[in-house]
Amino acid sequence: MRKPFKFKQFTIYQDRCAMKIGTDGVLLGAWTNIFHSPESILDIGAGTGVIGLMMAQRCSAESIDAIEIDEDAFEQCVENFEASPWADRLFCYHASFDEFLDEVDDKYDLIISNPPYYSEEVSSGDSVRDQARQNSSLPFGLLLKGVSELLAESGIFALVTPFKEEKRVQEEALKFGLYPLRLMHVKGHPSSEVKRSFMEFQFKKTDVLKSELTIEKSRHKYTEEYIELTRDFYLKM
Repeated sequence: MRKPFKFKQFTIYQDRCAMKIGTDGVLLGAWTNIFHSPESILDIGAGTGVIGLMMAQRCSAESIDAIEIDEDAFEQCVENFEASPWADRLFCYHASFDEFLDEVDDKYDLIISNPPYYSEEVSSGDSVRDQARQNSSLPFGLLLKGVSELLAESGIFALVTPFKEEKRVQEEALKFGLYPLRLMHVKGHPSSEVKRSFMEFQFKKTDVLKSELTIEKSRHKYTEEYIELTRDFYLKM
């Protein structure tokens, strides 16, 4: 079994998850706004459960739900939740997003997703990993439609996508009355191109707060902004 990934206040076992801990998920969990003091949070596509655990650490939300379709990842997410200091507030559903939508009537103050985003059908030879990475298993249209049904009127939806998908996601969101609230462009180092778009949406139209984040100044030398954002979680920050 692989060594677990240790954060400052919790530990993640990920040997049974197709998608391991990555920068996208940790950044999303750290960047997402909690200024509206959410009482209920939903993580769509939980994987290891890292985002739910980060939100439990960051805020006092009474219920933090997660959905995971893959059985191995679901079981590992549940184990990670139960081993954490916030086990009484965390719950993972083993379901597809469609199934979850059919069964749940609750509205959430905050919804977060680090969704599958490779629209090209690229096969790695590992069907579980491909499902976790490719948005054919959860297209943006289905994701945003479902979010519009589950999000509370004053709620916020946060997600990360490849930069090249940003415009398409925003156009799709508008179809469901979701307007951009915050936008952060992320690149690996100062001379690289923007790789990811971190976006927040809400039902109210406002000015969009835009920012840019560079992760490294040079190889393994992190920027002050990145350290500041992740210091409550990573052991080495």
